[in-house]
Amino acid sequence: MRRIALVLLAVSLALAGCTEKPGEKGEEGGRPEKVDGIPTSQGTHKQKLDVGTIGHREYLLHVPAKMADGKWQSGKPADPPALVIALHGGLADMSQMEKLTGFDRLSDEHGFLVAYPDGFMTTWNAGDCCGAAKIGHIDDVGFLGKLIDKVTGAGMADPKRVYVTGFSNGAGMAYRMACEKPGEIAAIGVVEGALVTKCDPGRPVSAMIFHGTADRNVPYDGGGNRDFNDSRPFPPVSRAVDFWRKVAGLPEPHERVKALSDGTNCESTGKSGRGVAVTFCKINGGTHRWPDEAGAMLWNFFATHPRT
Repeated sequence: MRRIALVLLAVSLALAGCTEKPGEKGEEGGRPEKVDGIPTSQGTHKQKLDVGTIGHREYLLHVPAKMADGKWQSGKPADPPALVIALHGGLADMSQMEKLTGFDRLSDEHGFLVAYPDGFMTTWNAGDCCGAAKIGHIDDVGFLGKLIDKVTGAGMADPKRVYVTGFSNGAGMAYRMACEKPGEIAAIGVVEGALVTKCDPGRPVSAMIFHGTADRNVPYDGGGNRDFNDSRPFPPVSRAVDFWRKVAGLPEPHERVKALSDGTNCESTGKSGRGVAVTFCKINGGTHRWPDEAGAMLWNFFATHPRT
């Protein structure tokens, strides 16, 4: 009899150990451990994404405490945050982009999600650039589109507040996403990049563009080589500024925007009736680098330009 009692006690303890903790299944008011496989705890999580080809693609996802510790309903954030996708430059990777931009700190301060995807062999297929991703005809638009669908479809981010930013080759990829996925992206942030892809977006997208006058990799006034096997010059940054403002029917940038450092002059077109704007920041003497001020200024721009 005593043996039977001990067995029953052991079974009950085992079952108690398997009992779900509050929130693991996302009951009302509780935060689940994961939503559709996406971790919800504070911090940066390495994720894999099936893109329908051999292998998988990877990205880092930074979840701020304001989201993790915030209000949850039916296993999802009660107020889904914005999603910022930050694309590294050529010959870099997602971890380097995380360190470069300072977006983790801004995410923790303001409560938005940040995804840092990894390119193909350190490159992005931004159209006429660059490297392995271009040569291999890698479907980076498809990859990033699936990333957006995964996070917003799980209810982890607001589909009307999805923003894509990038540096250099990643900036060119941000342009391509705006060209081919304008219905999913509210705004882009471009740092030292060029528009080198066919573009017919069909609807306007807000854009904030940073470019240094002393950039030798992607020259401010155009020039250089688009890729190691393409001697055509990069177009001047003014061409991209004009393109996006004309898509939205906006005037030339004329409204002063306060920059966070000396030597940077920013001007905006002002918002259209649909809430779209283009802001251009000229960095006098700026070289091919991510400016310290870019992260904070980009978030301020994104926060005021949701998709309508």
